[in-house]
Amino acid sequence: MSIVTVQLGQCGNQIGHEVFSALCSDIHGTHGLCSTNENQSYHDSCKERFFCQEESAVPVARAVLVDMEPKVISQALATAASSGHWRYSSHSHFCQKQGSGNNWANGYCVHGPRHKEAIMDLVQREAERCDRLGGFLTVMSMAGGTGSGLGAFVTQCLRDAFPSSFILNHIIWPYGTGEVIVQNYNSVLTLSHLYHSSDALLVHENDVIHKICAQLMNIKQISFRDVNQVIAHQLGSVFQPARPAGGGSGYSRNPLGDLMETLVPHPEFRMLGLRNIPQMPESSLPYSTFSWPGLLKHLRQMLIANAQMEEGIDWQVRPPHAGSSIPSTNKPLHFNTSIANLLVLRGKDVHSVDLGSFQDPSLYTSWLNPQEAFTAWKTPRAFNKYEKSAALVSNSQFLLKPLDSIVGKAWNMFASKAYLHQYTKFGIQEEDFLDCFTTLEQVISSYTNL
Repeated sequence: MSIVTVQLGQCGNQIGHEVFSALCSDIHGTHGLCSTNENQSYHDSCKERFFCQEESAVPVARAVLVDMEPKVISQALATAASSGHWRYSSHSHFCQKQGSGNNWANGYCVHGPRHKEAIMDLVQREAERCDRLGGFLTVMSMAGGTGSGLGAFVTQCLRDAFPSSFILNHIIWPYGTGEVIVQNYNSVLTLSHLYHSSDALLVHENDVIHKICAQLMNIKQISFRDVNQVIAHQLGSVFQPARPAGGGSGYSRNPLGDLMETLVPHPEFRMLGLRNIPQMPESSLPYSTFSWPGLLKHLRQMLIANAQMEEGIDWQVRPPHAGSSIPSTNKPLHFNTSIANLLVLRGKDVHSVDLGSFQDPSLYTSWLNPQEAFTAWKTPRAFNKYEKSAALVSNSQFLLKPLDSIVGKAWNMFASKAYLHQYTKFGIQEEDFLDCFTTLEQVISSYTNL
């Protein structure tokens, strides 16, 4: 089944471009470590998901590009076309000249309604080009105006127009130190609106990815492109084809549907995080060897200690003893309780891996059976030059701290009415803010009580 990607705003369009580039370089890689037949079905499955083949023989990305300024979209179209491996369709982008000025209300209340018809026509056309539509992946930032405000508006339109399709919002969480003075307002408004219209929110935190670039990739002068390439690699490691561990010979039918079914057992819990191991500069790969037990031991500890990368994991954090019915308030400090986890393994000897440590009931909340809370997908086809690699998508308490922090900062500004006039002039009232705070307080409370 095919996924239509909707790239929104500067950040969404830059990341979307890197994702398609990463998928393409993986398809063309010669590091398969698997049979020709396996490689061919992997190849075909990826093409069907993310690209449509036209007469030109160059795959065309199944994507709609939306921004309120033309510069980033022009760059993305030109760079993709010049790669020779893939391109965007010349009829699937929409841009204007004026931007949203980092104002969520401008994107949501002004640009959204004004351009709804043009944008949704493009989406409809892209959806009709799919033999079987699996759903939508939107890529956007929370901090600015277009990605966040227009992104939230477009997601609502997608939900109205395609009520039975899956919608996964991929969101970039802003730097804690701040890029935009009103980013906490924008973030609170975005998250609460998406919580009502999306099936799940897959979150990448800029601060975390920045650390990965510095500490694991050894990049000295970190650019947005470096950050975006790490994000694209992580997304590719989940969405490239893989098989459900226990079942069938075919690749997962509908990656978005299977992901939601596995990870979102209850509509109150929609926040997904992504961890990836190993991650290192390409130049170090020839000198590195990895064993599955070693990789999975690190990945499991990253999960329970809520570490986002394999450097600096706190090995002191232990799960509570199974069977001890500790109320959630007395759980060991820093222990990250999961609702559900999906483990995606790629590469050599993948079928002999023991996954028992991820089925430990003490990792999960008490109201779900661990057999249902944990799923694995596997493929012997290696991903992007890594002989063995693992990605873990988890629905857990990982975002509690950043979410609490953003809501707290936004509330402090709201209480003193700072910058509110910037929003009210476009039609977002104080009651709208209060509704958003209420939604997110409920989310925080639900995750805290796991």
